[in-house]
This record gives sequence, C-alpha cells and structure tokens, in this order.
Amino acid sequence: MKKTNDDSKQYTHSPFVPTYFHGAKADLKIGDLIEPGFNSNYGQRKNAKYVYLTATLDAAVWGAELAMGDEQERIYLVEPTGPIEDDPNLTDKKFPGNPTKSYRSKHPFKVVGEVTVWQGHPPEQVKAMKDNLEKLKQQGIEAIED
Repeated sequence: MKKTNDDSKQYTHSPFVPTYFHGAKADLKIGDLIEPGFNSNYGQRKNAKYVYLTATLDAAVWGAELAMGDEQERIYLVEPTGPIEDDPNLTDKKFPGNPTKSYRSKHPFKVVGEVTVWQGHPPEQVKAMKDNLEKLKQQGIEAIED
C-alpha cells in the first residue's frame, strides 16, 4: 500500500516490523546472536548451515519442546540480521505454502526479548511428535539442509 505524505514522498513499505520467535533450550540474553555452525537439535545433529525462526508462537513452542538438551525450554523474540527464506522442512517440499510461517537464514538472529509466559503442548502430544520424528529418522528421512 502506498501512502502519500504532502504529495511529495511515497512510502511503499509497511511501518510494522514482523515479530519472529525462536524456540530453544538455551539460556540466552538480549543482544546475543543465534548463529549457524552449531550442532543441529534435530536429525543426525550435524553442523547446522542455517538458523531457524518462525512468525507463530505455536511453531516456536514446538521448537523449544523438541530441542535436544536438558536446559529450560525458552521462546526468544529474534530479529534477523540478514535475508531469510522459507524453511523447506515445513513449506512446499512437505506442506503447501508456509502454514507455520517458518523461515531459515545463513545469517545470525539477534535476541531482542523473551516470551516468559507461554503454554506448552500436552505431554502426550509432545511424545507423539517425538515418536513420529524418531520413526522418520529410522526411515532415513532427515531435515533438509541444502
């Protein structure tokens, strides 16, 4: 949408900045960077080429609940520092469109806040999801990292 200010300037971008979330089991502080290059929380735990974020709180909750480790599950508000692209693990290669509003980047995300009040999924739903991911792993179906 274009808006005209005194008929002299046109603004073609939205004045609103999207909110992005990152679910993890990591104790991060505002200003910290979440960067590629660490072992992935999923699949064979290979060195991750990308970092992931989402525009939906539910997807971030899944990220926190499914992450490896014993740390507290956390949801961070993050800001991309470079371009982002659709996450092929949850978009057209597996689902039509991008229903979870999930993205990835080769550039770090800056932690700008933390969601401290959120509700996780029921334990039986988390167990079912983990069992399904294990079944996919046994079938050789891993996260797309290309």
